[in-house]
Amino acid sequence: MIHEINFVLNGEEVSCTVSARRLLIHVLRDDLGLRGPKIGCDTGHCGACTIRYNGVTIKSCMMLAVQADGAEIETVESLASDGELSPLQEAFHEHHALQCGYCTSGMLMSSEFLLERNPSPSDEEIREGISGNICRCTGYMHIVEAVRDASKAGRRVEA
Repeated sequence: MIHEINFVLNGEEVSCTVSARRLLIHVLRDDLGLRGPKIGCDTGHCGACTIRYNGVTIKSCMMLAVQADGAEIETVESLASDGELSPLQEAFHEHHALQCGYCTSGMLMSSEFLLERNPSPSDEEIREGISGNICRCTGYMHIVEAVRDASKAGRRVEA
């Protein structure tokens, strides 16, 4: 069965036609051309596909695209503005909080969500905030440092 869906993606209205069984991550990447959200495990365990759906973080590989009808969706592409990295993205860059970069978009979306709700998280709270995202390269130390630095400097992106 085919459905027409409409939603707001990174501040822009979009419409697409999707099959009832198609996952949101596949529509975002394959149909809408976004490369930020990644397909890692397709089972919701790795967090590479983390996006914001109506203000909360979700794993887009765990949601059917038809469920996005009427929603507001933000991907990592929404963080930078006018070609400039967000303060959190800058902190990730400064602290070398990425290596292969595969987990980075999910880490950024989860970290942004954390900092919006807790502007001064402890290291333990940062680790909890990113716990749904797996990084196989960095060992998390640099990611935690980047989030801590972004929070200390008050450098998070305003919601």
